[in-house]
Amino acid sequence: MSATLVTAARTAYQRRDWHAARDRFAEAEAQNDLAAEDTFMLADAAWWLGEVEESLAAAERAYRRYLEGDLPARAAMAAIHIAVDLLLRGDTVLGSGWLSRAQRLLEDHPDCAERGYLMYMLEVEAGLGGPVDDDVVASAAGVAELGRRHNDANLVALSIVGHGRALVKQGRTTEGLSLLDEAMVAVLTEDLHPTWAGNIYCHLMAACHELGDVRRLVSWTGATTQWLDSLPAAVLFTGICRVHRSQVLQASGGWSEAETEAAKVCADLEHLHVASAAEAHYQIAELRRLRGEYDDADVAYEQARARGRDPQPGLALLQCARGQHDAALAGLTIAVGSAVDALRRLPLRVAQVEVALAAGEVQVAEQAATDVAGIAARYATSGFTATAHATRGAVYLAQDRLEGAVSELREAHRLWSELGVPYELARVQALLGRTCQALGDLDGARRERAAAQRLFAELGAVGDLEQVTALDGTSRGAGKLTPREVEVLAVVALGGTNREVAAELFISRKTVARHLSSIFAKLGCSSRTAATAYAFEQGLVPRSPR
Repeated sequence: MSATLVTAARTAYQRRDWHAARDRFAEAEAQNDLAAEDTFMLADAAWWLGEVEESLAAAERAYRRYLEGDLPARAAMAAIHIAVDLLLRGDTVLGSGWLSRAQRLLEDHPDCAERGYLMYMLEVEAGLGGPVDDDVVASAAGVAELGRRHNDANLVALSIVGHGRALVKQGRTTEGLSLLDEAMVAVLTEDLHPTWAGNIYCHLMAACHELGDVRRLVSWTGATTQWLDSLPAAVLFTGICRVHRSQVLQASGGWSEAETEAAKVCADLEHLHVASAAEAHYQIAELRRLRGEYDDADVAYEQARARGRDPQPGLALLQCARGQHDAALAGLTIAVGSAVDALRRLPLRVAQVEVALAAGEVQVAEQAATDVAGIAARYATSGFTATAHATRGAVYLAQDRLEGAVSELREAHRLWSELGVPYELARVQALLGRTCQALGDLDGARRERAAAQRLFAELGAVGDLEQVTALDGTSRGAGKLTPREVEVLAVVALGGTNREVAAELFISRKTVARHLSSIFAKLGCSSRTAATAYAFEQGLVPRSPR
């Protein structure tokens, strides 16, 4: 009876029927001890079903049985399995301990496939966590060599994805993405083990997201959804796929569906993959912030932080929307200083431009925009290029370099249109509206504002919609400002800095900043230039030099 159950379990495992495999193996083990390899398959099947504790217990039994059978290399593979499970759920101490066990077991076995998996974990994956040097590329080549020597397609594919990710992080974007695509083709066309196929998918999606490569993100998310359909009850990678699907939906404008997908991840992966759960909470926070649900966004950012996900830059943008510019700038300054590489630094710098302009710190914004442009030039993706044009255009607008602003914003508009990213497109249109207004092109300003309003309304971007609507003729008026705000705006419109406003009105610079924040919010603008144009248009100050 036990032999029949084991045979049935192995057959179910081969066809990836995790439920049947787990049940048959467990039933056979209850009748008689399983062989080490069968116990290891039981652990794997339980893991795919999201039964982490059961999987860990079975893997430990397999580990002991391999050792009892004098199979140290296979025991090391079981230890690697346990380490991966622990690391995925955020238990780095125990996970590292099991990797050390695997390393000790393989000391006298340098030429085996298991050595390749350990090398991948310790030298390739670990090396991708910060600035990447050529040692990571060399280790990936070593993994490939072991894979070819032992006819292990998983190792060969892992070496390709590790090499590609390393090249991307080094700024060799075209070469790196080509290798990542090649590895993903192997996932879809070769019979790779689902665990390592999922690892490849995660690296590709992470690279696409980091690079703002919307087209590739959309394409591979769709292709991988079909792959996941072939893996019944693939709890972990279905959840990870949902994170990336949520990001794609946000970029393409499906915000409600994006939040639904992220919420499912929070529920499904809380105990299984803490990093994905943290990213899902951050994703929910971003969507709520964009819809103007600031209190709920605050809660979600804290949920992400509690699970190890830095809530920046979203938290700073939330603080900025609330007028807390000093806190927002301080948080971004700290985050920029601790960013491990340029890819992590870029979204922080983009947010820094927006917050600094809202705070009237144009020099800070200019420095951040310069860094954005440098990173975009290094990685040369369409999303990064569009972002660089948009941030530079916003800074030029704040500096009254209006012709330059128009040129930069028009190019950003073209690229965002091609990429099909409606929110970023609407933001650029709103900036173009303010630029046209400052140039005296009132008809052009109305057209750009109307286009931005339509997109913001369709998306549900409440805060942005209120800002751009405030610049429309239907809701403007000096009566919206307090007498003190009118005084502050008058001095600013005549060229006064925050320090000069403070001296002239006998108030602190922080008070000036708060008043400017309120003025920008009421007028629906984010720069001194737009506020100045409003002041002159409304006759709050004379058209004469200060």
